[in-house]
Amino acid sequence: MKQVPEFVVAIPARYASTRLPGKPLALIHGEPMVLHVARRALDAGAREVWVATDDARIADAVAGLDGIHVAMTDPGHASGTDRLAECARQAGWADDVIVVNLQGDEPFAPAMGIQAVASVLADSGAPMSTLATPVEDAPTLFDPNVVKLVRAAGGDALYFSRAPIPWHRDAFARSRDELPAGSWLRHIGIYGYRAGFLQQFAAMPPGMLEQVESLEQLRVLEAGFRIAVALSPAPFPPGIDTAEDLARADALMRGAP
Repeated sequence: MKQVPEFVVAIPARYASTRLPGKPLALIHGEPMVLHVARRALDAGAREVWVATDDARIADAVAGLDGIHVAMTDPGHASGTDRLAECARQAGWADDVIVVNLQGDEPFAPAMGIQAVASVLADSGAPMSTLATPVEDAPTLFDPNVVKLVRAAGGDALYFSRAPIPWHRDAFARSRDELPAGSWLRHIGIYGYRAGFLQQFAAMPPGMLEQVESLEQLRVLEAGFRIAVALSPAPFPPGIDTAEDLARADALMRGAP
């Protein structure tokens, strides 16, 4: 088995979620969501795990978990990237450290997926990496809340979009109810960076594509940098955004049918 490179995990956990206020503290099987996410990072073998937050209640929620560090960050940050860049400065990571950005709403993130985003970063030489998984049905492909991507032959991202890409001209002209033969990818919102590039990314001004699609990773592509993409080696369920998602996650964690 190939050895996983050394990496750290940073978990951005903002209290004021738009669709689910207080989301990091939402209870799943009786425990705050952020606690489940932090355990996932530890299970993946991260050298260090940091929770980057703007709220003392979130810091308190993980205070009893061995191996977890907390970075209290500026509540005025515009994005999770800005929050992680501040976390990296507080942690004092060298520029070449591999940082995995594990979102605070991913309580089912598989250890193999977390490791994979670190491995593809190291193997590709790209300054940033992420994961994808096949789209399995037409409703997912046409859902604007599901981000799709296309890759170059070498595995680098060509584009991310809320629209169905690539657009199958002939098949979709006939019907949008079924997937035609082909390959479509759903983006998984986990990222790897070298710590030095994380600072560079946070300092870049938002690009036109990012503003149009509301996808921060497009800032990197528009600026001419590579994003290496690997297929997730294990199922990677979507994150939790709504009360309905939370109820399903709680039932799954409790083992309900």
